[in-house]
Order: sequence, then structure tokens, then C-alpha cells
Amino acid sequence: MSQKKTVCVLFGGQSSEHEISCISATSVIKHLDKEKYEVLPLGITKKGKWFMYRGAVDKIATGEWENGPITRAIISPDGVMGGIIKLHEDDYTRARIDVVIPVLHGLYGEDGTVQGLLELAQIPYVGTGVLASALCMDKGYAKMIFKQAGIPHAPGAVVLAKDLDKMEQIVDMLEKTFEYPCFVKPCNAGSSVGITKAHHRQELENGLRFAADMDQRILVEAYIEGREIECAVLGNDNPKASVLGEIVPEREFYDYEAKYKDSNSALIIPADLDEKTTQTVQVYAVKAYKELGCSGLSRVDFFIHKQTGQIYINEINTMPGFTDISMYPKLWEESGVSYTALIDSLITLALERSQQKCV
Repeated sequence: MSQKKTVCVLFGGQSSEHEISCISATSVIKHLDKEKYEVLPLGITKKGKWFMYRGAVDKIATGEWENGPITRAIISPDGVMGGIIKLHEDDYTRARIDVVIPVLHGLYGEDGTVQGLLELAQIPYVGTGVLASALCMDKGYAKMIFKQAGIPHAPGAVVLAKDLDKMEQIVDMLEKTFEYPCFVKPCNAGSSVGITKAHHRQELENGLRFAADMDQRILVEAYIEGREIECAVLGNDNPKASVLGEIVPEREFYDYEAKYKDSNSALIIPADLDEKTTQTVQVYAVKAYKELGCSGLSRVDFFIHKQTGQIYINEINTMPGFTDISMYPKLWEESGVSYTALIDSLITLALERSQQKCV
């Protein structure tokens, strides 16, 4: 029997999506094939402290993992060691790892920062590399790539938080460009954190200030009265698209509360779309994935205009939610790939990608 590979599941983090990361990581750990993998959970607190966790898996989702049993530990950037350093009172020990699953959403995890650390450490990891992670994380820069690639998207404009002392001039400019309602989004945030829908000038000003508390770059975007469609993409050089899913939010739009706290929002899988529309969305999803240089996995989100049927790409999530109710694993399950098989494929893709790199 072949030796088990050691998988480090990295979770938590300092972003506003810390709690979702913990829930996602719990699901990932539970579904990892324990006959094939030795699992090392490594958690990051909201303050940025790293700990190896050895307790009950369910306590990760609740946040109780921080109460122990834990040991201070970090991933070493030393490319020769390729593993974890566990810090003791006056000493340290090492633990080699074969691959990392960085189940981190948002800033300091999905934006290329952790990916850069793992590149330095020369440790294979699940998901997209440094540059593509950073580009996909920033909605403004991703929109520039969509435009270059000829993928339809909603018109948008980026505002810098440092310029909001000229609020009146900025809002005047935005009102000449966009009709109400419009969306205001931090460029670098996920799970719809910090997004507001502005119906008039005062809401636009409030939304800009709110987004500025979370990011230095703010995207103002035209409102598309559309159905919310999502496509899961899996692969490296030859990525495949899943069946499509549709979100029918209970709230005005699919915000953080609707995604994770409001059980009334409906997920329809597969989405009720004609074959031509389905295939077009899948083609756009794979094209966007390739154009941005993604690898491993991503969930690509779209709007389909309710009146015209026009397809608009919204964004790419390079580490989508992996909870038991998350769209990404559910889309692949409907496509014939179980959660456990999906995780196994992602690890295989991570190892393949690391072997292709030039030294």
C-alpha cells in the first residue's frame, strides 16, 4: 500500500470571511479520504496568529478550535524544508507536508499573498497562482481582463478611497456615468462583503464610505436586472465547466446575509436555461478562467438579463465557499463528481501543476 500524502488544510485568516473559511475547512477535512491522506489542520486567527490544531473537527466551524489543543506553528518559506515549523517554549520541531489546501477566502488568503508564501516554500497547493489570484481578487482589474478578452460585463468605474474627501465631485461624475440603482463594491472582498445597492445620491455616498472602510479601491458598477447564474470550473491546462446553477435570493440581492445566514434564498441546480445559453455561459466561464491564468478551481459568476437574455460575467472566485451548502461542490456533484472525489482531483491538479514549474 502506498504511503499517505500529508495534506495541510489552512483555514481562518484575517479577512472579513474568517468564519466562512472555518466552515469551509470543516467540510473539506471531513470529506478528505483518510485512507489516502494524513490531515494537518493549520489555523490562522483574526489577529494573524498561526496554530496547529489537533482537536475535534467540528470545533473549527464554531471557532472553538482556538481554545485548543493548539500549538504555535507556521509554514516555513524555506524551499528546502518544505513544511511546517511547530514552535515550542524553547525549541521547535518540523513536519513535512506534501500539499496545502488554502481554504482561505478574501484578503490575505485568496489574493495571492499566501500563494506567494507557498511558492517560496516550494510546496504544492490547491488553486490558482499568485498573479491570477491577485487579478481575480480585484474586481476592477478583473474587469479590465474581461474587456480585453471580449467577455461581456457590466460597465464599471473604480474610485480611490483617498479621493473621497472630494465626495461631491466624485458623485457628480458617477451620476453622469450610471443610472440608479447601481452597485458599490470594495474591489478586494468576497462573499458580497461590503457591497451596497444605491438607489439615490445619499445611498451612493454612504456606500462609497462603507466600501472605503474595507478597501482602498472601490468599484461602482451598473445594475443589471438579471438572473444570477454560477458555473464551477475545474482543471489546469484543459479546464472543464460544470452544469450551471441559479441563485434566487430572498433579499434584494445575494449579499453576505443571504449567502450564509438566510436559508430562504434558493439554489436551483441545474439552472433552467436553454441549451444555447447554457453552452455560452460555460464557454465564457472557461475563457475567463484561462484569460486570467487560473488553475485548479474557480467559480465564475454571471448575470443573464431578464428582458434581453444578454449574458454578463460578474466575477471569478478562486477559492469559492466549500461548505456543505456551497454552490461549487454542489455544481460538481450534479455534474457527477462527489465532494470527496472533487477534493481528490484538486490535490492531483495541485501536484501536477507543481511538477510543471521551471526551476
